[in-house]
Amino acid sequence: MNETIEKLITRKSCKNYLDKHIDKALIRQIVEAGLNAPSGMNTQTPRFIVVSDNETIKRLSRMNADVMKIDCDPFYGAKDVIVVVAKKEVTYLYDGALAMGNLMNAAWALGVDSRWIHRAKEVFQSKEGQDLLKQWGVNEDVEGIGFCLLGYAKEEKEKTEIKDGRVFYV
Repeated sequence: MNETIEKLITRKSCKNYLDKHIDKALIRQIVEAGLNAPSGMNTQTPRFIVVSDNETIKRLSRMNADVMKIDCDPFYGAKDVIVVVAKKEVTYLYDGALAMGNLMNAAWALGVDSRWIHRAKEVFQSKEGQDLLKQWGVNEDVEGIGFCLLGYAKEEKEKTEIKDGRVFYV
């Protein structure tokens, strides 16, 4: 089987991370894959904020938990996070989703586990979220797409079974 196809088929999400940061060189490669995701009319609307600072990650996790009104870590202890936001133009939601997919598939190909966490839209609509974006130098009209958690799994997870009845050949 083609190595790329094998990586796409075997990728799985991680829910429990080791207390270990990802090497910066690997993160740069993962971000490069996100930057090269297709975008409608080549608008390249996704923006990436790479967060490796433990306190900032805890803050983002808390903000995410506040949206869900829960008291737990929705980032599952991940030590590195790529925040994906997209400039609100044309096909930005789809562009951001493709970028998230590229990030996670690139991570898996490099031996790094990942997970897509939602609620970035709500987090960055808040006053606190807007302030963070400004602090980070993101001054465009953007919408949160997702949080790409990165790390190494504490334990091996079985691949999720693929449901039948989802393909129609015409």
